[in-house]
Parts: sequence; structure tokens; C-alpha cells
Amino acid sequence: MFTKQIGIDLGTANVLVYVKGSGIVLQEPSVVAISNTDNTIVAVGNEARAMLGRTPGSITVVRPMRDGVIADYVITEAMLRYFIQRVCGRFGLFKPDVMICVPAGVTSVEQRAVHDATLQAGARNAYLIEEPLAAAIGAKIPIHQPSGNMVVGIGGGTTEAAVISLNGIVVSNSVRVAGNRLDDAIAAYIKRKYNLMVGERMAEEIKIQIGSALPLDEELSMEVRGRDQVGGLPKTIVVRSTEIREAIGEPLQAIVTAARSVLEQTPPELASDVIDKGIVLTGGGALLRMMDRLLTLETGVPAYVAENPMACVAMGAGLALERIDVLRRNLPVVD
Repeated sequence: MFTKQIGIDLGTANVLVYVKGSGIVLQEPSVVAISNTDNTIVAVGNEARAMLGRTPGSITVVRPMRDGVIADYVITEAMLRYFIQRVCGRFGLFKPDVMICVPAGVTSVEQRAVHDATLQAGARNAYLIEEPLAAAIGAKIPIHQPSGNMVVGIGGGTTEAAVISLNGIVVSNSVRVAGNRLDDAIAAYIKRKYNLMVGERMAEEIKIQIGSALPLDEELSMEVRGRDQVGGLPKTIVVRSTEIREAIGEPLQAIVTAARSVLEQTPPELASDVIDKGIVLTGGGALLRMMDRLLTLETGVPAYVAENPMACVAMGAGLALERIDVLRRNLPVVD
């Protein structure tokens, strides 16, 4: 009997799905639009994200994941079902085996919520894997060897830093500061400095276009549109990358602190391996300009961005499912 094997990165900002033999087949925002009149789902993913901040009173757009964990169980389950059906076909005769990611250090209640939602959404078997482990596998790091490898995954809701050896996590730290917190900091800064209200999509756009962790050789600028708080009318201003760097300084420092605390707790043998191999950055936040340089500067350990950092966790989850026998003892167990 043929069973599809899929790995899912159920992120705060995006959901990515990896299918054995096909690679990443789906990457969409973890956003759901709901009708307020009868609580039915209007749109999921890209379609729902396009509605953010633009809906009439009859529709609400929500992110059912917050800080890497389920904030709204019913909507998360519906979103998962939608994505699993997209991948396996509406009337899939064979239910898939699903490996789904959870942040390191989540509670057993949060693990159970993810596990149960995956089964309810149509999986035959659901397995959980901690994100740093999945990211390391997806980044093609040889984690089965008795040597230390360090991964820092900067997602939408959480930053996960971990040292991995012999297929398991030795030391890890998870902070609920990541991409979304950077967006919030940018929006708050622009509101404070220019009296301009910008939406979350605009804040994210600013981060992608001109955000950087360290000074650039050539500073960038862009036009930002929003609503003037004083006059209440639409207004356009020009924002520079130096200002954005100032805006995101605090959350970036929290990310660096998380990485440093893992290095401080790492056993000396593994720490020397990490210094030799460097720190691998994964997740969408790794794409912020000069993020790797900032970590190198602050920790003294060379850091580099993995190939296709956004997809590492989903790919790692899918590949872990293929090696489930070897990894099983290091995976979270749901009673």
C-alpha cells in the first residue's frame, strides 16, 4: 500500500509542505480568512494574506499560529486540512504519514495540540520533530556523527538556537522573538517618529527591502505609505535603512542573546566543534541583510546562512520521516 510521506513546517508566518520524491510542493502564509456571519472559512494562505487589513466587517483575517504554537485550535486544524488536501488530493484514498515541527521547549499540552490537529486534519500517523533538529537535517548537516553542530533558526514567531550531536539536541534555547517582532518594531518606530500608521504587510515589506542587521556599504531608502495619525489622511514618506536598523536593534539583540546563551551552556568538546564548523542560520529571518555577520561579530563564531533557509525545516521534517527508525528515540512523544 502506497502512503504519501509529507513533512510540514507549521510556522507562525508560513506553512511549507515537503513531499517525499517531489521536494517543497507548497509554501503559503499561515493566514485564514473567516466569515463572521456563519464562521465558515473564506480563504486560506496567499488568498487570505492578500485580504489582510482590507476586509469588510463581515470577514476577519486571522493568524491561527502565534509564537510557533497553536493559538486557535479549530482554525489551525481547518488550515492544516486545507493544505493536506491540496497536496494529497481532495478524496485521497490513502491518508499520508505526516512529520510536523514544533519549537524546542514547547509544553506537552502544546505538543498534543499540534499532534491531534494533524490527525484530525487527515493524517494517518502524525509524528512531531523539534524545529532545530528538522532545520539541521534540512540544511544537510551530518547530525548522526558524534560531533557538535549549531543551528539558529529565525522564523516568524520564534528563534530557536540549538547544538545537536548524535541525532539529538544537546542544548537548546527558544525565544519568542523573531520576524514578526521585527515587523512590529518597525511599525512602532514609524508611528513614533513620523506619526504614520502602517499595516503589518507594509512593515514586512520595509524589513525585506531596506532592513539590515549592520551598517551597509551603501545605505538604502524607500517610500512608505500609510495613514497620518494627526490629519487622518493617506501620506507617503521616505524611510532610510539607518532608521530601520535603529528600530529593530532591540529584537535583534534578543536573538543574539539566545544564541550566546546556548554557546555558554555547550559542553567544551562540542563547543570546539562548533567553532570549527560555524553556526548555520535557517528560517526566513536569516535572510535579513548582514544577519550572519552580526552573529559572527557578537559570538566570535563564524556564522553562515544555509542554502534555501526558508525551506530547511520542512525539508528536514520530510527527510526525518524517511529515517524515523533511527530518530524515533529523539523525537517528542505524545502520550
